Amino acid sequence: MKRLIILTVLVSVALAMQAQSFRVVVNSNNPVVSITARDASDYFLKKETKWANGQTVVPVDLSPKSSVREDFSTFVHGKSVAAIKSYWQQFVFAGKGTPPIEKNTDAEVVEFVKKNPGAIGYVSVNADVSGVKVITINK
Repeated sequence: MKRLIILTVLVSVALAMQAQSFRVVVNSNNPVVSITARDASDYFLKKETKWANGQTVVPVDLSPKSSVREDFSTFVHGKSVAAIKSYWQQFVFAGKGTPPIEKNTDAEVVEFVKKNPGAIGYVSVNADVSGVKVITINK
């Protein structure tokens, strides 16, 4: 019984850490304060291309090598980075779309989001997010 309790606590801590390993950011003028994980997935997969105010959504991903991207993909899409890259390869090959822009660092993501009113991105939990708005992702 004691081992079960410890295991439960460890799993809870691991899930909490996963949820807190990244922050989602939007342009500071975006009125959105929270979205669901499904909405975020739809924005990053370009299934939904407009914010509620009609502005075009411009998603920006971190590099595929980023552990933050892996955490984001698992939490938001429920899939690995490799699975998401495969999704985009199919769309590109079929001429149906292009994947989000990729940036190598948190600072590059923040700078991109600052300069693009419809932008949405994610950065590590410790990133400097000055000049952008952090929004909540509800599961």
